[in-house]
Amino acid sequence: MHPELFKIGPIVVRAYGVMLFISFIVGLFYVRYKARQKKISPDFVTNLSFLVIFAGIIGARLFYVFYHWSEFSGNLLDIINPFGGGGTIGIAGLNLYGGLIFAIGAGVIYIRIKKWPFWDTMDIFAPPIALGTFFTRIGCFLNGCCFGKQCDLPWCVHFPENSIPYAIFQDQAIHPTQLYMSFYGLALFLVLHYLDRKDHFSGMLFAVFLIVEAFFRFVIEFVRYYEEAMIPDLFGMELTYNHLVAVILFFLGWFLLFHLKGRSKQAQS
Repeated sequence: MHPELFKIGPIVVRAYGVMLFISFIVGLFYVRYKARQKKISPDFVTNLSFLVIFAGIIGARLFYVFYHWSEFSGNLLDIINPFGGGGTIGIAGLNLYGGLIFAIGAGVIYIRIKKWPFWDTMDIFAPPIALGTFFTRIGCFLNGCCFGKQCDLPWCVHFPENSIPYAIFQDQAIHPTQLYMSFYGLALFLVLHYLDRKDHFSGMLFAVFLIVEAFFRFVIEFVRYYEEAMIPDLFGMELTYNHLVAVILFFLGWFLLFHLKGRSKQAQS
């Protein structure tokens, strides 16, 4: 755990912000490279990238506030206040699915307005979104957030005394859920990048992204720590809102996969 990387005068540069910035820059280079291959305007995907990251941050913040309303009900300014204690700058507390939903929504609207090939564009963005998970979840691990429940497996980790995980679990080992998500993000990126080199119908990469992302997130949610279950005892299990979002995205991905594949066959016949 190393939440603060360095200082520039009184300003503290945090690990999560750096990893988020790296994920955006790497993703931007990737989508521009792929856009040229698919004969889509690099300037278009650049503008779309900035829109998506902006909408994603808003969505991620709104979902986090919704899930943790007790933290903000007494001081609503903290929702948008970027200045924290100790000279830190940035907004702590983001939710992946909130960011994903808002980013996709904004992207859909912008692509439709500009009238570029919709599913080809979505395919371009699917691999770097997965790669972004790899970088940002390392940021979560360094920040000491999004941690897991107690476990006794060989790869489980201990957090230092000045961390939230230690305040809850003391010296007990816990699941490194941040690294689980980081590694599957990298694996998903490699799979999508490989599939993109093969012949495939438009929209396939995006559909596969939704299916795999939702499946792994659903599984990892069972070992991730929450202060209390967001949806208790549903069908005899303690499920979170993220579980429900994952189920929706999983079936949406399968629907798109079969629908777009069928449409592609009809167009070829």
